Amino acid sequence: MSVLQLKQPLSNMLIPFNFSSSSTHTIFIILISFFLVASALDSSSATPGKQQAEALLTWKNSLDKSTQMLLPSWTSLAPRNFTSSSYFFSSNAPCKWVGITCDEARTVTHINITNTGLRVTLQHLSFSSFPNLTRLELSNNFLYGTIPSHLRNLSKLTHLDMRLNNFSGNIPSEVCLLTSLQHLYLDGNQINGSIPRGIGMLSSLTELNLQKNNLIGPIPTSIGNLTKLIVLELDDNHLSGSITLEVGNLTELTILDLAVNQFSGNIPPVLGNLNNHTRLMLCANHLSGHIPPELGKLASLSGLCLFMNKLSGSIPREMNNLTSLLGFLVAENNLSGYLPQTICANGLLEHLAASGNNFVGPIPKSLGNCTNLIRFQVQRNQLKGDISEYFGRCPRLVYIDLSHNKLYGKLSINWGKSKNLTSLKISDNRISGTIPDDLYKASRLGYLDLSRNQFVGKIPKELGALKLLFTLKLNENKLSGSIPKEIGRLSELTQLNLAANNLSGSIPKQLAQCSKLSDLNLSMNRFWESITPQIGSIRSLMYLDLSQNLLTGELPRELGQLHYLEVLNLSHNYLSASIPSTFSEMLSLTWVDISYNRLEGPLPENKAFSKVPMRALEPNRGLCGNNTALKGCPSLTSKRPDGTISLRVVILVTVILFGALFLFYIIAAIYCACFQNMRKPDHEPRDAENETLFEIWSYDGKMAHHSIVEVTENFNPQYCIGEGGSANVYKAELPTSQVFAVKKFHQSEDGKVANRAFTSEITVLTEVRHRNIVKLYGFCSHARYSYLVYEYLEGGSLGKIISSEVKAMQFDWIKRVNVVRGVAKALSYLHHDCSPPIIHRDVSSNNILLDLEYEAHISDFGTARILKPNSSNWTSYAGTFGYSAPELAYTMESNEKCDVYSFGMVTLEVMMGRHPGSFISLLSSSSTTTTTQKITLKEVLDQRLAPPGGRVTEEVVTIAKLAFACLNARPQSRPSMQQISHKLSTRSPRAPLSEPLDAITLGKLFDITTLTP
Repeated sequence: MSVLQLKQPLSNMLIPFNFSSSSTHTIFIILISFFLVASALDSSSATPGKQQAEALLTWKNSLDKSTQMLLPSWTSLAPRNFTSSSYFFSSNAPCKWVGITCDEARTVTHINITNTGLRVTLQHLSFSSFPNLTRLELSNNFLYGTIPSHLRNLSKLTHLDMRLNNFSGNIPSEVCLLTSLQHLYLDGNQINGSIPRGIGMLSSLTELNLQKNNLIGPIPTSIGNLTKLIVLELDDNHLSGSITLEVGNLTELTILDLAVNQFSGNIPPVLGNLNNHTRLMLCANHLSGHIPPELGKLASLSGLCLFMNKLSGSIPREMNNLTSLLGFLVAENNLSGYLPQTICANGLLEHLAASGNNFVGPIPKSLGNCTNLIRFQVQRNQLKGDISEYFGRCPRLVYIDLSHNKLYGKLSINWGKSKNLTSLKISDNRISGTIPDDLYKASRLGYLDLSRNQFVGKIPKELGALKLLFTLKLNENKLSGSIPKEIGRLSELTQLNLAANNLSGSIPKQLAQCSKLSDLNLSMNRFWESITPQIGSIRSLMYLDLSQNLLTGELPRELGQLHYLEVLNLSHNYLSASIPSTFSEMLSLTWVDISYNRLEGPLPENKAFSKVPMRALEPNRGLCGNNTALKGCPSLTSKRPDGTISLRVVILVTVILFGALFLFYIIAAIYCACFQNMRKPDHEPRDAENETLFEIWSYDGKMAHHSIVEVTENFNPQYCIGEGGSANVYKAELPTSQVFAVKKFHQSEDGKVANRAFTSEITVLTEVRHRNIVKLYGFCSHARYSYLVYEYLEGGSLGKIISSEVKAMQFDWIKRVNVVRGVAKALSYLHHDCSPPIIHRDVSSNNILLDLEYEAHISDFGTARILKPNSSNWTSYAGTFGYSAPELAYTMESNEKCDVYSFGMVTLEVMMGRHPGSFISLLSSSSTTTTTQKITLKEVLDQRLAPPGGRVTEEVVTIAKLAFACLNARPQSRPSMQQISHKLSTRSPRAPLSEPLDAITLGKLFDITTLTP
């Protein structure tokens, strides 16, 4: 029945009905009237809504099945025999669905499905069904495929946001037909090809963001037509050519980011016409020529980034007008002259990076009162002047590097006032005076390098209070006195270099407490007496240099326990007697020098001693053994022709030793039995307040807590299986036969450092589920204990397996390939399958655990970071020395590419059987380019295993290529973990190698320049 058919009065139509009350009669008349009116509208207003709902449901049905449940409110339409009016009142109307907004005419105007985790293409979404759509927001999902050309149907679209997805292919030229578009965000995808030439047709555009893709080619000249553009971000692509002059037409522009591309030519002076500019980012390109003085007209500029280019000449004096700068980054160019003298006149500057240039003159005086300064990098220049009173009033300062200049003066006591300082590098200058005692007040200091200066006096014992210090370099000064025993308190120390001073006395045994020390250099001093045996307990040592001292006596047998040691230099001392046989167990040793001592007897039987040249052995008194430069040793089993006496001696000594050993075990057993009976358990208070016990476990958390404390005997060291800077790990075997790894955090005075790592691990691991990420079963926040409970992985850490001669032999190539594949899958999951993405920030071989099947599990998420959209990714340094990406020296920005670099280092470590640090340094040297054409991959692989054969050879070659790609100095050129994981997981047969393994040189696997910053 239509409206035109309603000619009779409603009262006539209702005569057959008999109502008992007038009110009921009235209500019924109203309902019937409403129904008839709604029915009359059936063919008009309801139809567009129905079509749009059908289009959205069709698209939903194309979603991957695992993600269809993410849109629960998008339900099916009403049955066909329902009237449109009943559909109109249904909750299924698209205007009531989550993410859908309609206008008064009930047509869809806004689709907002961000951060949902959808995995689908856009090919099945009918854009022609949405003629009134003005906003389409699909960011931070897993949308893939190409951007469809039928987007052109959205003629009223003003806002298009498809950032942070997996779109590939070209940007369709049809996008340029959306002339109403004001905001276009396609950043964070895998889009390739060039920017459409017709981009200038989008004359209403105010923001254009195409960063972090794979775009190539030049910037189209038509971009000059976008006169309303405020933000233009094209960074982190592969764009090339010169910067088009038409950019100068964009007078409303505030942000221009062209960083990390391949632009060449000069910086256009027309950029100085952009008076509204607040941020100009041109860093990491191939730009040359001078900095145009016209940039000095950008009075509002807060950030100027020009580092890693080929710029030359001096900085124009007009740059002194940039008094609003927060960041001034011109490092790694060929610039000369003076730094701008009023660079921090208003005290606003936060980051100055001018390293790797040829700047001369003094440090600008305005920096002395730069109270907001956070990072200051001027290393590798020709700066001169007295720095005695500089930087003492920079309370926010975190990182400073003045090394490799010609600065002089004394180190001010004001440095101790920089409470946030983490890195202080002043090496290779002419600084004199003593090292101030108050330096210990900079309690967050982690890296201290004062080497190659003219410091005198003693090493302050107060330095032992710097609990976070991991690198201490005081070498090549004029320091005297002994090494303070307080240095042993530096539990995080990995590198200690005191070489070439006037230090004397004995080497303190307290150094053994620095359990993480990997590099110890005490050479060219006046240390005397014998070498302290306690050095042998620093199991992490990889480099030990005690040469050119006055050391006497015998070599301690304990040094043979340094199973990770690669370099040993004991030359130019007064060491005597024979080399202990325990030195044969130093299987990681690759280079040794024991020349100019008084040693005698046989050389240890390992590769390093057998291949060492004669110059590293002479002159000594009577060395012999398995070395071509020496004579063979006489028989050790007999000194008489018939050998009778020596055999009796051997038997007698053997009997005595075994008898003494048996007696020792009996006494030890009696003592332990008595000790266990006398020992009283230390019960903890059970009424502790403010405790949270096992928030993840489903059963009685308090009972589990007390069980863990009981089975570990209040975390007795005998149950400790790993030690770290913020926590120790214990093995806990419960009465239920369940075995867990318990990570107990240290209690600090303020609790901040441990609490941050504790909270970070809980936040991350309660949100992730992946077979290659360690499982978190529970956590406990207790008055006495804060700990996490993980699955126990019997295989131990990857680092320990690689460094163990026995375990490394069992760690064959197939297992190594599977470990690399597992780590890649875990990082790909964190970067691309978690929403928002998660970066680990401390990927190292010690943070990868293996089970009995050699399945890899990433652990230790104490420094992990969640990358929230539209938030800053700048943070303080985190990571393990030797695995961190090189760009962290220039910027505090953490992103996925930092994890990719660390993955590359770990992968090479797995393939080589040792940390590749020195190997990478060799490859990065420009003088070794021709050498890499001679070194084969077979020579680099772990020599403890037979070379890979068959199908696994192809896997190893592929992994090596990927590892080198991950170590590219340009972050944007590194592959993503998703690409790496896909490459390693592809099951399709690979093409056989075109040449044998011993013919594949390193030069064929990578470009040397990719490893050179």
